[in-house]
Amino acid sequence: MDQGIGLLAYYSLFRVARGFLLGILIGAPLGFVLGLSPPSQRMLDPLIQVLRPISPLAWLPLGLVLFRKSEPAALFAIAVCSMWPTVINTMAGVRAIPQDYWNVAKVLRLSPPTTFLKIIIPATLPYMFTGFRLSLGIAWLVIVASEMLTGTPGIGGFLWQEYNSLIYAHILLAILTIGVVGFVLDRLMGLAEAKLRTV
Repeated sequence: MDQGIGLLAYYSLFRVARGFLLGILIGAPLGFVLGLSPPSQRMLDPLIQVLRPISPLAWLPLGLVLFRKSEPAALFAIAVCSMWPTVINTMAGVRAIPQDYWNVAKVLRLSPPTTFLKIIIPATLPYMFTGFRLSLGIAWLVIVASEMLTGTPGIGGFLWQEYNSLIYAHILLAILTIGVVGFVLDRLMGLAEAKLRTV
């Protein structure tokens, strides 16, 4: 534990932040496309249902093959595994927009970009934040598994190292840290979601 558990958790959080952002940058636009285009949803839904349950333990080796390095492979696994709640919740949010909102856009003759910015995004944001919250939890789980497999410095790598060294106190410390950090991330996202609902 030469680097300290706090620094190791920071390494993991930094990877989570990048992979999570990549996941929502892919997932949110895809969710909008699926929500606004039923034909696209029908066409892509089978593929999504096939890819969504695949374990990060399966995506990580593919990332290593594609990128040859553990860092981008971990980000790839985080993005791919964590994006699906954002996709599904964004799509659900678009579909839940009341017909009255669409009617207002037509009456005001809003352009498609204006309709998207003024009608679709505000109405969908609560659903999106629910997706973000779920995605962030998955991202944290994925990075722990990824670091354990690759031995990358971080809380997961530390846990695996201490397991191999049979230092049980450090194993318990790592498990507790994983749980506490996951809880804090969820609370922070929940606060952001609650703040959004009051705006």
